[in-house]
Amino acid sequence: MFMDRTKAYKEAGVDIEKGNLLVERIKNIVTSTKRAGMLSDLGGFGGLFKLNLDEIKQPVLVSATDGVGTKLKLAIEFGVHHTVGIDLVAMSVNDVLVQGAKPLFFLDYFATSCLDVDTAEQVIAGIGQGCKQAECVLLGGETAEMPDFYAQGEYDLAGFCVGLVDYEQVIDGSQIRKGDCVLGLASTGLHANGFSLVRKILKSSGLKKEDLFPGTDKQVWEVLLEPTQIYVRPILNLLRELKINGMVHITGGGFYENIPRVIPLGLKAKIDFKSFPKPAVFEWIKQEANLAWEEMASIFNCGVGYVLIVDPEVKEDVLLRMQAQGIESWEIGRIELAQNEHESKVEVKY
Repeated sequence: MFMDRTKAYKEAGVDIEKGNLLVERIKNIVTSTKRAGMLSDLGGFGGLFKLNLDEIKQPVLVSATDGVGTKLKLAIEFGVHHTVGIDLVAMSVNDVLVQGAKPLFFLDYFATSCLDVDTAEQVIAGIGQGCKQAECVLLGGETAEMPDFYAQGEYDLAGFCVGLVDYEQVIDGSQIRKGDCVLGLASTGLHANGFSLVRKILKSSGLKKEDLFPGTDKQVWEVLLEPTQIYVRPILNLLRELKINGMVHITGGGFYENIPRVIPLGLKAKIDFKSFPKPAVFEWIKQEANLAWEEMASIFNCGVGYVLIVDPEVKEDVLLRMQAQGIESWEIGRIELAQNEHESKVEVKY
């Protein structure tokens, strides 16, 4: 007589059969990210990756982890789940990239109250797309079904990335000097920061999912859920031939929290805020929330998602190469001497 071995667990809110169905559905997604070094298939206890150290004298592993924050609340509210997986990958691979490392592999954690296989598949398809953009392997992940822990229909995401760089090629900002140029690379919009404020503004504005977003020809959901730019390919292409002294991923905390993280003691980055265009979404937030640009730059990327600090001699070459790879970029500032050790490492001129 057949006995349902998972009946009691299913009655408690966890459906193992759905989990198995999801694994079957996402096998092709994982396979599509396969790269040299990937040794294991989906379903093992751990992902296996073989390092190729033929051209690396002193290998250094660089790791990062992040989530998508309350942008997920908006994705769930709008019923749009195919973009946040890209955000998840971007937040970690861009952080690894700042040190000059090439992302090797990525793992994800998907947690929900009750597994909706279709929703989870869309999210993981986005993760797979992000991994392909970053040229890294989706090596594994975990799906957790936790009834009573999350509200019905909600889910949460976390991502983990490991990259590799030669010790002599590590970029830590120590080579930054007075007179260096600060270059800004365009963001694709909000990326995955500041959404607690964005959602509050959206609610008070009365805008709906399919309304035309002010100042654009796109719908509200398209603008607010536009996935984070992944800078891996253009930056790694750049690093093969040109010297970069410092890099910054502009995430939570905007200009004021992130740029100082790479500036050596005794120096400061002086940023001209008028040197780059502000996408419509930031103009909208500023107006709706009645914020000054200084406040905006403390929260959002305001149109600059990634920063390069380079010698003046290579500035034009870098800008041209970014343009050739489809990334709009601008000179947004210079490195100057700080007046004293207590002065802020970033000064923004509005």
